[in-house]
Amino acid sequence: MRAALIVVTLALVAAVRAQDTRTSGTFDIILRHGTIVDGTGLPSYAGDLGIAGDRIAALGDLSGSGATIDIDAAGLFVAPGFLNIHSHAVASALPDAVNMLTQGVTTEIVNADGGGPIDIRDQLSRLTDGGLAVNAGAYTGFNSVWAAIVGPSDRRPDADEVGRMRAMLQDGLAAGAWGVSAGLDYKPAYFATAGEVSRIVSVAAAWRTNFPNHERLTPEGGYSSRAGIAETIAIGETAGLIPVITHMKIQGREQGRAAEVIASMDAAAARGHYVAADAYPYLAGQTSLEALIIPAWAQEGGRDAMLKRFADPSQRARIIVEAEQALNARFNGAAGVYLPATQRQLVDLMREQHASAGETVIRILESESPSAILRFGSEADLVKVLQYPATAIACDCGASAATRTHPRYFGTFPRVLGHYVRETHTLTWEDAVRKMSALPASTIGMVDRGVLAVGMAADVAVFDPRTVIDHATYEDPARPSDGIRDVIVNGQVAVRDGKPTGRRGGRALTRTEHMPSRPMTPDRVRGAVVNAAFDNGRVSIDIAQSAGARHATGTMVIDDAGGDVHFEAETLGVLQVADGWASITARGRLRPLGAERGATVIIDRADPLDADHAAAVIVDIEGGYRMRARVEANAVKVIVR
Repeated sequence: MRAALIVVTLALVAAVRAQDTRTSGTFDIILRHGTIVDGTGLPSYAGDLGIAGDRIAALGDLSGSGATIDIDAAGLFVAPGFLNIHSHAVASALPDAVNMLTQGVTTEIVNADGGGPIDIRDQLSRLTDGGLAVNAGAYTGFNSVWAAIVGPSDRRPDADEVGRMRAMLQDGLAAGAWGVSAGLDYKPAYFATAGEVSRIVSVAAAWRTNFPNHERLTPEGGYSSRAGIAETIAIGETAGLIPVITHMKIQGREQGRAAEVIASMDAAAARGHYVAADAYPYLAGQTSLEALIIPAWAQEGGRDAMLKRFADPSQRARIIVEAEQALNARFNGAAGVYLPATQRQLVDLMREQHASAGETVIRILESESPSAILRFGSEADLVKVLQYPATAIACDCGASAATRTHPRYFGTFPRVLGHYVRETHTLTWEDAVRKMSALPASTIGMVDRGVLAVGMAADVAVFDPRTVIDHATYEDPARPSDGIRDVIVNGQVAVRDGKPTGRRGGRALTRTEHMPSRPMTPDRVRGAVVNAAFDNGRVSIDIAQSAGARHATGTMVIDDAGGDVHFEAETLGVLQVADGWASITARGRLRPLGAERGATVIIDRADPLDADHAAAVIVDIEGGYRMRARVEANAVKVIVR
């Protein structure tokens, strides 16, 4: 078997030739004299960072080099742009994304909690129509396909309906989705059994991706966070996906038991099933008032059906009792509810109306469906969750122009850096940045962002460690943070000296079957060897990276189309590995142009979607050259030890 699919567009190569006006030793942007916190979790170091085009071209001492844009980062930390992998971005706000850029965020992954459009390809196309200030990717949502096929009722889908939902998720993955998200606490997906969820989302197993889920807390289970998280882990394991405990929290009556939940995650990892998480640095969430308070049976059938039940005296009485049980078990009672749109506490409305908590909630919902801030947890639990090695930082927010919302929309990432690193020493600078960059990237399968390394996409956040802090509060949630000095998105300066520039350098980011979700391996020795010939081409790779090393060493040469294109790596980036899989970024010479170019190479020992599970090598060289070669599996070796 020596077949290969080669894609070379000579017109694009010619265009690169025409555009390549840089001379050796010059860059488009240099960030000088900064402290580089590269996202890997390794100790920071002093150095410069050079950007050419849309990729990182050099790190180290660039004092002898010039740049079109020269930024003095003395006294500042230079980090990868932050990835928000739990985004509720408003599409109309993504062309500016001021609230996210000023937090240092350069990438958002939308359709969290199982929501969003079913047609991912169309969604991403629409998002890019008006330009993007940040990069945007998407999950494919379980809740969306369940609602589309099963509808709002509590009923069991038949085999045909299960097949249709699986096909919808499969189409989303083929369109580039970064995983299958779910929000089983939200109706009507709440009505799906764990077995049904597992059967439907298991269609994604071959894609080696992840399953972030807003865990389901049920009255039958005592509104237990531990039980909800255990269900998420079990679904992920059964379906063959990496479970992600999204916006991880320990709610209400179970406060103080974070260690038990973390132990269950470690136990799953010991069984061979890695479990990841994401979290935000607040002790309150936000959703619609009815979503987690009104019992599921009362919400069945949608809003109109719910209002009819409110109007029935016997059902209303039952709803009041069960709503108050949920309030007490999950949110510390009525005192845990705040309505940001009107800036009113639920307890104040209760006094004014001389009504119970459940009755007051019903009265509000009879005329509107407002958003609610719901307080749920303890600081001690939050600290344990943030410190867990596999917990990424994600804001459960997104690009938005709203001003009456949750403070996380303006404060999440600076709050972690300012409060939980500088002030309380809960995290180190290096680990906090890792949790905002390389960790979320690896969780969803991204290969070219999240780390400052040669060949990586030029997404960069520069912040002042002395001043970075949030200012947003529940009463004034749109107060901007301080300390995020400069932000670069795909080589374009999006924030300069703390002020957005209006540049729209963001892109739609898509995932392929060759980008597995995976744990990070900075403490492992790793290597990759490929020596493969195929029709009209050859790939020769022999690279390794020691535990704790900043970059790989070795050789990488790519030839194809009878020698028409030749790429030889001169500088290697970070080698990422998983079982039978590796990815490396690099910078080298692309001939016949003679130009320096960044490259991303993926080595996959068993293509999961190929009928023969043949090995594949995927090459993406800056400037429009892409190649996918199908090679003999015995020509590929990936080492992790």
